[in-house]
Amino acid sequence: MPSAKDIVLKPIESGRANDLMRELHYSGKVVPNSQLHIGAFLNGKLEGALQFGPPMDKRKVLPLVEGTEWNGMMELNRMAFSDNLPRNSESRALGVAMTLMEKHAPHVEWILSYADATQCGDGTIYRAANFVLTGIKQNDQILRLPGGRKVARMTYTKGRHVRDDGGATIPEGAKKIPGYQLRYIYFINDDARDRLTVPEIPYEKIDEVGAGMYRGERVPYEERNQAPEA
Repeated sequence: MPSAKDIVLKPIESGRANDLMRELHYSGKVVPNSQLHIGAFLNGKLEGALQFGPPMDKRKVLPLVEGTEWNGMMELNRMAFSDNLPRNSESRALGVAMTLMEKHAPHVEWILSYADATQCGDGTIYRAANFVLTGIKQNDQILRLPGGRKVARMTYTKGRHVRDDGGATIPEGAKKIPGYQLRYIYFINDDARDRLTVPEIPYEKIDEVGAGMYRGERVPYEERNQAPEA
């Protein structure tokens, strides 16, 4: 029986990582500006990947850590693992990836990531990998379509779905899914943690505010921390 320690992580080409994300990630989508792609291999077969790159709006997040240089942080844009990988694979992969980052990209001081409790989970894997919780906010931007499929509201408020009058062509019967988005930071450089400009939030706060979720459903703490996250 393989364990998480049997996973081998190494850089892979963007196309290979993107194909895997389209297959395994709950969104079915990729982030075009991802720059670093790390594959997770078990018995020589690619079974997962992590993709890092700049945040959507870097100017907004740089002030989270005072004095961060423009290239001093990255975001974990996407992470997806197959069910063939053993338990705890995600948190171990995150730990190894952070070690690789520290060794090969010493200019990167911290990593930003978000947990989408509305569609996935509240960040169990980040907490297991010693990420710091720095934000919890309600998220009403996910829609459930009449057929059951979940999509971001932005899908209909930007791009080809916007009408000539500026309105959005949101399908009839689509409903907002109540949920939360949680913001996590991993500090590769301990000094960067001392420069954090927002409060560190105790993990217990997640359940206090009702943000403990798994795939859009509120789940008790004990059950939630047994469930693997995509």
